[in-house]
Amino acid sequence: MHPVFALVDCNNFYVSCERVFNPKLAGKPVIVLSNNDGCAIARSDEAKALGIKMGVPVFQILNIIKAHKVHVYSSNYALYGDMSQRVMQTLTQFTPDIEIYSIDESFLDLSGFSSHNRTEYGRKIKYAVEKWTGIPVSIGIAETKTLAKIANRVAKKSKKSNGVLDLTASPFQDKALELIDVEDVWGIGRSYSRFLKENGINNALQLRDANDQLIKKRMGIVGTRLLHELRGLSCFPLERCPPPKKGITVSRSFKQAIETLDELLEAVAAYVSTGAEKLRKEHSVAGVLMVFLMTNRFNKERYYYNMTTIRLPVSTSDTSELIQYAHGGLIEIYKKGYLYKKAGVMFRDLVSETQVQTNFLDSIDRIHSNRIMQVLDNINVKMGSSTLKYAAVGLRGNKKWQTVFDHRSQSYTTNWNQLLEVS
Repeated sequence: MHPVFALVDCNNFYVSCERVFNPKLAGKPVIVLSNNDGCAIARSDEAKALGIKMGVPVFQILNIIKAHKVHVYSSNYALYGDMSQRVMQTLTQFTPDIEIYSIDESFLDLSGFSSHNRTEYGRKIKYAVEKWTGIPVSIGIAETKTLAKIANRVAKKSKKSNGVLDLTASPFQDKALELIDVEDVWGIGRSYSRFLKENGINNALQLRDANDQLIKKRMGIVGTRLLHELRGLSCFPLERCPPPKKGITVSRSFKQAIETLDELLEAVAAYVSTGAEKLRKEHSVAGVLMVFLMTNRFNKERYYYNMTTIRLPVSTSDTSELIQYAHGGLIEIYKKGYLYKKAGVMFRDLVSETQVQTNFLDSIDRIHSNRIMQVLDNINVKMGSSTLKYAAVGLRGNKKWQTVFDHRSQSYTTNWNQLLEVS
């Protein structure tokens, strides 16, 4: 039995989440901004039609926002994460074989469905997701993940497909490939795109029919697999259990520049707290902790960047222990007299929490430490994020290092105090 994949992709996901709880936004231009309300990272179709590009800084489009009454929202990751989980739970009702690829995309295994009802089944999935969650989706179906990605891209733009397109052994497959620019093919970055276009390969169809040796010489095994995928030979199976992360990074750009060490220590403690929580969710511990800080990179005369790497004596996910090491690293690289614009922490050498190599000289009660972290996480899950936090994060409000969300909507699904009110 040949594999058949369906890629379910939420349309303009962040914008769609906002529209679920504010139906008045339907049909109107909407954008969602990055941290500190810096750039547009999600756009409704109406906003795209106004010429608003992905990643454009807000200050460059203020005239468009004002002239066309564009609705502007800050990122609300608590809301988007919860809505994503609801979409994925809905998809599991249709097949147990699912790979959650990103916050708004999933691959489904439809190998067991006959060709005459796959499109119909795709429409059932689309209808159920939109009815149960309010999130519109597009679905592309094909023999490989790469072809399913292409089918999905065409389905989004084709009125005739109505959001669902099955390209499995389809006579229209060549036409669909011809419509896709080569740089939009899954796995093709800027460097490869430039190389391909220099060799007269401008779309996915031309790439599929390209000379194998040319592609292999420049793109190696990655290019060879990509050609196989475009020709209908699956090289990327469904990953039902995603591989563990190789590292976790938590960093932020400050809305206001920071000069004092005390404020930087607070910021780093907050980032460590977030990273340690992510480690525990992954049931992982870190063996290496890296701390960095930098000034404004556009100020060449007063530019400073530095990073320190700390190999931990025992791999851990204990927040208090990690904060202690991070603070020591920050003090080591901090230079007085600079205005810092960004800081962050990186966790590396991640292993399962069950594979910790103990140290004979270790003075920490690891069992007690794990219990404290479990209590901390359980309370924050039940009562809301940061209900309990370490004093090292700082107790005062209006911190310069805190990310700014001036246009953020309510956490409608994760905070009892912010439930939607209907009058």
